[in-house]
Amino acid sequence: MVLTLVTVLAGVLLLMVLSVGAVWWRQERIAYQPPAENPAPPQSVERVEFAASDGQPLYAYIIEPSAGMSAAVGVLIAFHGNADLATWQVGWARDVARRTNWCVVLAEYRGYGGLPGTPDYEGVRRDARATWEYVRNAVASSRPIAVFGHSLGSAVAVELATELVDEGATTSPVMLLLQSPFTSAREMVRVVSTRPVHALWNLIARVHYDTRAKLPRLAIPVWIAHGERDRLVPVAMGRELHATCDRPGKLLVVDEAGHNDVDERGATTYWQWMTDALTAAAATTARVSLSSGDQSESRRRIGTSG
Repeated sequence: MVLTLVTVLAGVLLLMVLSVGAVWWRQERIAYQPPAENPAPPQSVERVEFAASDGQPLYAYIIEPSAGMSAAVGVLIAFHGNADLATWQVGWARDVARRTNWCVVLAEYRGYGGLPGTPDYEGVRRDARATWEYVRNAVASSRPIAVFGHSLGSAVAVELATELVDEGATTSPVMLLLQSPFTSAREMVRVVSTRPVHALWNLIARVHYDTRAKLPRLAIPVWIAHGERDRLVPVAMGRELHATCDRPGKLLVVDEAGHNDVDERGATTYWQWMTDALTAAAATTARVSLSSGDQSESRRRIGTSG
């Protein structure tokens, strides 16, 4: 009996060690899952190339509003999820540009979409910052910049905004739009792995996303959309993040949506959420410019002509 109990306990301990060891060894593979396929670049979409601070080659797609619209109101940088590609988001970006009159920049990460390199926490942080710097210097001009993130991209967006604020950067996002966001990497481990991994996460973690801790430090509007039936990132996480924001915008919960179909299931409601968010971002920028006494610059930023 005693021998049997010892054997069982030893087996359980071994499974725990193997579980923790597997997550320690493969956590980047879990967090970042570049699709094996490398689809051809979309036609009639501008692709720009630049590099991260460590020399990593990068690219992004720029989708401007259609030719019949006035100059874009602002620029929305979009970071996609962990098993997605910037190429696959071109249709969504075109809808955003058409409906809101904002330019959309679809960022790509190292190791994704034909780019060399292997994605990890520090590398993706560098990639996001490089995209920001490129947009700020080469695309935005005096236009406001908002940042969108879906799933993993929501954490990347919050990390970027926090980094800029902590550095006291002269330019920072005027708004964050987070779709299907998770509270932290540690809490996601609770969802997808075992209790021992969760308990030891602070000791083994190399993926340090903690959106819940960082959002209250950001004094910018944060709008959140989530699917009620999300089985990957529970909707409770989206609700919790909204409650922690210093300046919460609208929380949209789409009843029939899961993790990847919030825009499709949300339909009119989703696009109203997007339009309202970017309209509010432009209005906030205009008010700030007017309060500084530079009214002509403000009118140029919000795309008016007179």
